[in-house]
Amino acid sequence: MNSDQMAGKWKQMKGAVKAKWGKLTDDDLDVINGQKEQLVGRIQERYGIAKEEAQRQVDDWSRVQSDQEKYATDRDLDRKAS
Repeated sequence: MNSDQMAGKWKQMKGAVKAKWGKLTDDDLDVINGQKEQLVGRIQERYGIAKEEAQRQVDDWSRVQSDQEKYATDRDLDRKAS
């Protein structure tokens, strides 16, 4: 998932972000507002990890979110075709 996709779906994704990185506050989520670099920076700050590690976590999480979204879309299309 790229930065534009994340920004566009931010309201829907906030709960998943909070579940993954529970140290992020609601204020953090408002500041991040779907900006991937802001998310990386806040994770780095809250968890005391290197930027590269925070970036890896966000990239991995983002990839899983994209895969789940694609699976759900494919499943919905299969149901409609049946």
